[in-house]
Amino acid sequence: MPPSSTGLPCMLMRGGTSKGAYFLAEDLPADPQQRDGLLLRVMGTPDPRQIDGIGGAHPLTSKVAVVSRSADPDADVDYLFLQVGVEAPTVSDRQNCGNLLAGVGPFAVERGLVAAADGHTRVRIRMVNSGSLATATFPTPGGTVDYEGTTAISGVPGTAAAVLLDFADTEGSAGHGLLPTGRLRDQIDGIEVTCIDNGMPVVVAAARDLGVTGYETPAELAADTELVERIQSLRLKAGQLMGLGDVTDAPVPKTTLVAPPRDGGTVSTRTFIPLRPHASIGVLGAVTVATAVLLEGAVGHDLARLPAPGTALGIEHPTGRLDVEVELELDLEPDTGIAPPRVRRSSLVRTARKLFDGTVFPRPLP
Repeated sequence: MPPSSTGLPCMLMRGGTSKGAYFLAEDLPADPQQRDGLLLRVMGTPDPRQIDGIGGAHPLTSKVAVVSRSADPDADVDYLFLQVGVEAPTVSDRQNCGNLLAGVGPFAVERGLVAAADGHTRVRIRMVNSGSLATATFPTPGGTVDYEGTTAISGVPGTAAAVLLDFADTEGSAGHGLLPTGRLRDQIDGIEVTCIDNGMPVVVAAARDLGVTGYETPAELAADTELVERIQSLRLKAGQLMGLGDVTDAPVPKTTLVAPPRDGGTVSTRTFIPLRPHASIGVLGAVTVATAVLLEGAVGHDLARLPAPGTALGIEHPTGRLDVEVELELDLEPDTGIAPPRVRRSSLVRTARKLFDGTVFPRPLP
């Protein structure tokens, strides 16, 4: 790895509704502590403005993807996601990021990890954080990544080339199953919640049970200090129930408030990451919420306007909607008659764009 004084190779990409720095694993220190220290200096953390780094002063723009060739025969590349704090000097690998995932396939082709096909290229990606697998399919006419296209996604201006993401084995990404508490519903602080994990640990609660409509803007939610305190209490207690331990300083679980849809979708959502209201909703958070509303008895199921089987679920959020396909297996077990839900697959469409490719210079060590 080059010394920090001379910089290191980096590609800044927008993936979905997030933005992050993409690195080859070989260009970063192998020791996690040294790697994380370097990334804090690259991103400009800790500082609410991240003025001395390339972070964007927001959790959605203070992200890192570390990519390498995979030794897994079922994958082409490994993708480690790291959430870098903004004001606090933290680097967490406790969650996946499905938005940055949209840029991993194109980055792998750009860096020569995967050979591009003429037309479209499929890249099999092992999400190191959870061991889950995803396949990204995107246009590569003439064997070159094409970022231009006509696909629009909510929360991103303009259009770009579509990146189809197919997920497998996302159920129980934190290691405690689809329903980490073993129940469809739990009661925390007098609120009925569903603790669920289909790629992202999420606490789902009805907005009305917390005294809001579920249609507020992120700014309105952020200004409600009592609500934010209640969200923190919910997630801290849910973290224990979900087997995640003390989540005080962890980015998971997320909390999503649900309400009936009002813009033609399946359900309306407002998500906290973990306490800052999200301008939209994360990819795997949307997959997880979609899974919850499909489960009879889970919080949100009775509020949702479910489409015909096999049709995408429209997860509404503050800046639009995200359409998600989720296939569940709900066959009864012959001995018990109980139907533990299993996830067959899930998929959705995102876009990604290369913003710059070059050398980043970390803040010098003190």
